[in-house]
Amino acid sequence: MTVRHFLSTQDYSRAEIDALLEQAAEFKRSPAGQQLAGKSIALMFFNPSMRTRTSFELGAFQLGGHAVVLSPGKDAWPIEFEVGSVMDGDTEEHIAEVARVLSRYVDLIAVRAFPKFVDWSVDREDKVLKSFARYATVPVINLETITHPCQELAHALALKEHLGNLQNRKYVLTWTYHPKPLNTAVANSALLIATKMGMDVTLLCPTPEYILDERYMEFAKANARENGGSLQVSHDIEASYRDADVIYAKSWGAIPYFGRWDEEKAIREANRHFIVDEAKMALTNNGLFSHCLPLRRNIKATDAVMDSPACIAIDEAENRLHVQKAVMASLISQSSGGKSGLGF
Repeated sequence: MTVRHFLSTQDYSRAEIDALLEQAAEFKRSPAGQQLAGKSIALMFFNPSMRTRTSFELGAFQLGGHAVVLSPGKDAWPIEFEVGSVMDGDTEEHIAEVARVLSRYVDLIAVRAFPKFVDWSVDREDKVLKSFARYATVPVINLETITHPCQELAHALALKEHLGNLQNRKYVLTWTYHPKPLNTAVANSALLIATKMGMDVTLLCPTPEYILDERYMEFAKANARENGGSLQVSHDIEASYRDADVIYAKSWGAIPYFGRWDEEKAIREANRHFIVDEAKMALTNNGLFSHCLPLRRNIKATDAVMDSPACIAIDEAENRLHVQKAVMASLISQSSGGKSGLGF
C-alpha cells in the first residue's frame, strides 16, 4: 500500500479534517493515552522552533511514544536534496539514504524546513519536505515549510471552541507590518483552512503585491465552492473589519519582491497602520482575534488587543498539542506497525 503523509490539509477531505478535530477535542479532554505505545517519531528541525518542538515531544510522550529531535547541519550531518548531485560541498549524506534509514528506525518522520527566501519559483516546490516523503517508507508530517497544516488544525479547533458552527462566519486574514519579510506559510494555511471550513473569507492586504501565491488562492477558491463559503481580496481596512467574526493577523513578504526585499521595504514601511488595534477591532461583530505566535507586540497587534478577552492566540497555541496528537495517532493507527501504507 502507498504511504499516506500529512503534508497539507488540501490532501484531506473536509470529513477527514473534521474527524481529526474531533479526536483532538477528545485528547484535550483526556490527554493521556497509549496510541503511540512502543512507537517513535523523528523530528527534523532545519529551522528554530519553540511551540512545534515542545508540543510534538510532549504529545508523543503523553501517548506513550518517544521523540528523537535532530537538527541537520548542527547535531546531525548536513543533507543533500538534489538528485544527481556531485556531493563535493558541505553536505555529507543524501536524503535518499537519510529518509530510508530513519524509516527503519522510527514510525513517523516530521520535518520543519523554511524557504531560503532567494527564489520563490524554487521555494514553492517545497523540495525538502517532498524529498522526505519521496524516500521515506513511513508517514511524513509537515512541521512548517511553505504551509503549516498543524497550525491550521489548532486554529480551526480554537475557532470551533469559541464560535461553534463556522459556516459563513466572516473571517478576515489580515497582513500586518513586520520589520523584515516573513514566510507565507501560515497565511497560506489560514486561507486553506478557513475556506475548507466554509467561512466567508477576506484576504486583507495593503497592495496587490501581497496577494498570496496563485496555487493557494486557487485552492482556497475551490474550497469555498465545495464548502459553501466565499473568498475575496480587499485592500480596504475598514470595510474588511466591519462585522467580522474573526480577525487573524499575519505578516508575510510580497512574492513579486521575493529575494529582493530591499525593494519591498518601502511598501512595508508605508503600511505600519495595518496593525491590529482597538479601533479596528471595535468595527467587528464582537470578533475574535488570533495569531499563530510568536507575535511582536505593538508592531503586529497592540497590547490592548493581545490582552483582551477577544484574543484566543493562547488557546490556539495550546491546541497545537492536541491536534498533533490526533495526527500522530491517526497515522499510526492506520499503518501496520507504523511501517507500511495508510488508508485514511
